[in-house]
Parts: sequence; C-alpha cells; structure tokens
Amino acid sequence: MTVLLAVLGMAACSEVARVPDSRSVGPNPTLPEPVPEWLPTVRIPKAIGWAFGAMPTPAASLRVAAFAKDLDHPRWLFELPNGDILVAQSDAPPRPGNARGLKGHITTLLMKRAGAGQVSCDCITLLRDADGDGVAELRSALITGLHSPFGIALVGNALYVANTDALVRFEYREGMTHITAQGQRVAELPAGPINHHWTKNIIASPDGKRIFVTVGSNSNVGENGLEAEAQRAAILEVTLATGATRTYASGLRNPNGMAFVADSEALWVVVNERDELGSDLVPDYLTRVIEGGHYGWPHFYYGEHRDPRLSAEGASSAGRNITPDYALGNHVAALGLAYARPEQGPQGLEEGMFIGEHGSWNRRPISGYKVVFVPFREGRPAGMPLDILTGFVNEDGEARGRPVGVIVTHQGALLVADDVGDTVWRVTREATTPH
Repeated sequence: MTVLLAVLGMAACSEVARVPDSRSVGPNPTLPEPVPEWLPTVRIPKAIGWAFGAMPTPAASLRVAAFAKDLDHPRWLFELPNGDILVAQSDAPPRPGNARGLKGHITTLLMKRAGAGQVSCDCITLLRDADGDGVAELRSALITGLHSPFGIALVGNALYVANTDALVRFEYREGMTHITAQGQRVAELPAGPINHHWTKNIIASPDGKRIFVTVGSNSNVGENGLEAEAQRAAILEVTLATGATRTYASGLRNPNGMAFVADSEALWVVVNERDELGSDLVPDYLTRVIEGGHYGWPHFYYGEHRDPRLSAEGASSAGRNITPDYALGNHVAALGLAYARPEQGPQGLEEGMFIGEHGSWNRRPISGYKVVFVPFREGRPAGMPLDILTGFVNEDGEARGRPVGVIVTHQGALLVADDVGDTVWRVTREATTPH
C-alpha cells in the first residue's frame, strides 16, 4: 500500500488546482482546459474517526451534537411520519469485475484508506428519540439481510429499500421496530460483477405512484464498454403498480441525493462528475432533472464540453446536452441532498438545499468534507453556498469523518450521516434569548 501511494504521488506530484475554489461553484463555473491523466491525482486523508468528545464545527448560530454514535458505516437517512429515523448501514458489495487491472487494484486500496470497503451489517437501523432530547435512546435492527442497501422511501404502508441490485418492498406499520417478513422484489436494478457506482438512492413521486432511482455509471468514462452502461448513469422511473422501469433522465455520471422543492414536482439531484482530467475539472453539480433530458456523460461534460479522451464516434448527444444549474466545486463528491423551507434553513437565509459533500480523493488540495447550504429563491439556486458543518479533516490532514446522507426532520433539525465517524450528527439553531 505504501509503495503504491508513493508511486501515485510521484506520478501526480506536479498536478495541482489553479482555479480558486470560489470560481468553481455557482451557475457559471470556470472550466479550464482539461489535463488528461494516465493515473489520477491522489490526495486522500487517512480515515481515523473522532477522538472522544470531538465533533464537527457548526456555522455561527448553529449547534451540533451526536444523535447516535457507534454505528456501522451509516450512509443514508430517512424520517418516518412518527419521527423515527431510519439509517441505511452498508458498504460496497463484492465486485470482482471492478478490480481488474492496475487501476482497479489501486482504486480498491485507496478506498480502504479513505474508510470504504469495510464489513458492514447491510441493514436498516431504526433510531427513536422518544423523549425529544435530541439523542436516540432506542436503536433497533428494523431490516436485516439486505444487499448493500442505500435509498429508503415510504409510500402508504409500503417501505421501499434500494438494494444495490433491486428495489424491494416491505409491509410497514407505524411504530414497528423490527420487520421479519421477507421483502418483495419490485424491480431489478443494474448491478453485476463490475457495479462500479453501486449506491442506489430512491425518492417517491409526489403522487406516490412512482419511485425514482439513481444509478451511477459502470466506469469513469465508458472504458468498460457502453454495453455495460445499460440503464446506468441515469435516473430510472419505476411504476409501483407494475414494476415497469424506464429511463427518466440520462447522461448523469453518478447521481445520488434527490429532493423535491416544496409545493412543486421539480425534482433536483446532486451528481458526481468524471475523474482524471485534473484537479480543476469537472465540477460536481446540483441540477433540476428534466424528463427525457441528457446531461452529457460520457462524451460531454457541463453542457457541450467534449471529453478529449473519447472519440467523436458514438457521441449521439451532441447539441442536446443540458448544462447543469449549479456547480458545487471540483471533486467534492456531493452525495446527500435535502430541501429546507425558509423556517428550516440557517438563520437569516431563505429556502435552500443542504448538501453532504463526502470529500475528494483525487484532487490537490482536497475539497469537500463538509455540509453546505445552497440558498434558493423562487425554486432556483440564488447565491453562493454557505458552510454549515466543517472540521471533518483535522490539522494533520486526517479524516475524522465524512458526511454522506442529510435530511431535515419535521422538527427542523438537520441530521447528517457520517460513515467514517460512525455517527449521525444533529444540527439545530442556537436558542435565542428574547430581549
């Protein structure tokens, strides 16, 4: 491992970001000329976890505390109508086809250094704060025996879980702390021996008749062959009554968190863009999802910018690629997304989106490793992002935590799943003293 890191460091020691971070965010990011790399730039904070009593740093007027600690790689969050919190605890499934060749072997080792690739319970855990003190005193294994679960959704009495290879449905009754009945497979999802981007997130449509599923690409830029990309790099739409599945939007390299803007059917998503074009490309982004829209991957990025590593042959999306709405910065690894009404956002701001940035592994200097808030106005991004939760990387460059899923509870608290710190953090507004 040490030798490999040294080789990678020498291969990429001269490559460093030159575009200021402030110019890589917002509706019109700076996109310099690409720098194709044979081996990616590598800069990975070693995952160490939190020391006793340590915690992330909240923005002014906010406070943070642990809602639940000592979890097992918590990745995704969902709130039930009674206030119970569900946590998907999972890690990557076995993927024998994803570790082929030198790059595959190096990637596997690097992910382990970053805190991924560990054994997980592959379960959904229920957390309950019955006394309302901001700490979950009840912890129960709601569903076990899953296959790298991630997204969760509730429609009526049906609880849906996105395994890495299938959308599964369980019967749910309010107050349940354990489900013993076998889940029913509703729809198959793209997986297989490569399964490069394995996480599958879900969200129910406002009418409760459909579920949208995010499916990442099976490669960086199609190097495993486009035949391996069927229904991938896309958001799929599953009709719940029949299980029929279709591609709702495509060309999204690795979509993850989804959210609806309140009182509308406007679906938004955060997307991780491609690697190995240098530290200044390509910005991960937040965008509204247009039905039938194509967002460029693999041949194009950020609208009509052609990837120089791919030939023009097969670039059928030329001239119809949608430019994303809002750049989040290069390689920040935006995963979690949660909409907040004006009364739920940081004090003094309007409505907006909370975004969990898992953090870069292939950029110098590192980026992400924080939770940000993008203000909205009239249903669109309006302003620069605000840091909400920072301090996940210490002064020695080690990762104490990495934020993933985020939700805003009915009580207005922000919950953040930290898969390296094995904690769910709870962020609230500071109490104000009346004058």
